[in-house]
Amino acid sequence: MLRSMLTLLPIVWLVLALAFLKMPGHKACLVALAIAVVLALTIWKMPAVDCATSALEGFAAALWPIILVIVAAIYTYNLSLRTGAMEVIKRMLAGVSRDKRVIVLLIGWCFGGFLEGMAGFGTAIAIPASMLVVMGMGPVQACLVCMLANAFPTAFGSVGIPTVTLASVTGLDPLPLAFVTVVQMAPFMILVPFLMVIACDGTKALKGMMGLTLAAGVSFVVPQLMVSRFLGPELTVIVGSVVSLIVTLVLARRRSDRAVPEEYDMGSVAQTDIAEEGMPPLIACLPFVSIFVLLLLTSKSVPPVNEFLSAFSSKVQISTAQGAGMTSFNWVNTPGVLIFIAAIIGGCAQKAGGKLMWDTLVATVKQMSKTIVTIMSVLAVAKIMTYSGMISDMADLFVTVAGQFYPFFAPVIAAIGAFVTGSGTNTEVLLGRLQTEAASAIGISQLWLAAANSTGAGIGKVLSPQCIATAAAAVGLTGKDSELLKAVLKWALLLLVLACLVVGVFQNIVPLL
Repeated sequence: MLRSMLTLLPIVWLVLALAFLKMPGHKACLVALAIAVVLALTIWKMPAVDCATSALEGFAAALWPIILVIVAAIYTYNLSLRTGAMEVIKRMLAGVSRDKRVIVLLIGWCFGGFLEGMAGFGTAIAIPASMLVVMGMGPVQACLVCMLANAFPTAFGSVGIPTVTLASVTGLDPLPLAFVTVVQMAPFMILVPFLMVIACDGTKALKGMMGLTLAAGVSFVVPQLMVSRFLGPELTVIVGSVVSLIVTLVLARRRSDRAVPEEYDMGSVAQTDIAEEGMPPLIACLPFVSIFVLLLLTSKSVPPVNEFLSAFSSKVQISTAQGAGMTSFNWVNTPGVLIFIAAIIGGCAQKAGGKLMWDTLVATVKQMSKTIVTIMSVLAVAKIMTYSGMISDMADLFVTVAGQFYPFFAPVIAAIGAFVTGSGTNTEVLLGRLQTEAASAIGISQLWLAAANSTGAGIGKVLSPQCIATAAAAVGLTGKDSELLKAVLKWALLLLVLACLVVGVFQNIVPLL
């Protein structure tokens, strides 16, 4: 029991360091890495070579594709800012609505969900949060609403990779698994838009927004139920977010003649120093349109292109630890590369010269340097804890303690896994089989507890140092990770408690679906 409890030390340290000691994320994560190394070498008797190569695998997995896609996303935004495209986009959005609450739903919920479905790996937080800041929202508040929005689409991010991975790990059929996952998450995907509006200014912010907010959530969920039931996980969030965007836009325009309360009016900010003539709107939006087109054309929904580009890949054995698999690198068909291509296409159309593009890239890498250290450290911790057996011992601790009440704690275990790894996909790999084996042991549906792994992972991900570092870097709060953790913690804990209740109370619902 004591040995299993020691597995919590790196996590406890990160919470203490970020939430109470106000330590910068990159420093806290380096200490967490040192703690994980010491525990692995001494208590878990992991060979030093295995420990070193496992950390190296974590570094590699962090650099490609996670850091690559985050840098690409921030670069796209920074370049659009320098060319003046973001000013045009601000004016367009202000034309839809000047109401901060409506803009939060359009950018944070709808557009953020779309980016998660298409790319994932931090883009769904980095790009929308940075856009909200440019429009005049405070950086902490912008990150908070986008992190809340990102929790549950995570299960179907990057064209459904986490759920497809979970199906592969557990041996479950991906179609019913995707459907059960959406059913389990449906109440939360309706609730979260309300929480995002509340995060703007407390419960009073809901006044006059109930109908639009409910429509944004319901129009997100209903298409997901249909797509997951008949097509599978790949397009679930993409279709849901597009439908929600259309519905929210239409309803927002219908209410455009309403007076916007002064405290929510972003019109004056959004239209400052923007000339009526200048860059055409389509050119301004071209980088983001190109992201959509490239990611869609290279996704599994276009098999010939996907299969051709996927051939440009490598598999390398990095970790020498027992049970370690091959590390895969997709050199072309990966979101980071495609987003960079989209940024260059947009930059050329916006008349950005080669020097401006290069200078922007150098500035972006410098801006992201501490975030890169944070993410590399976290992934190294995750690999060491996994291959040493620490993650398995941690999960076994919860199963032993909870017994028949395990379903109430299943999301907590997944949230801890995602907190460590910062990735929904990695959490499915780490803990997916554990959840289905626990389901068999206590006699409930494997689909339900596998879905609970996705539900908990999404909540844990938004608390992870990796996610917080990405958000901080996007809005210029690098080194102030503790501020973001403090802002999102109470909301995430609320969602986690509700998730535990939903999973536990409705554990026998699957046969009725």
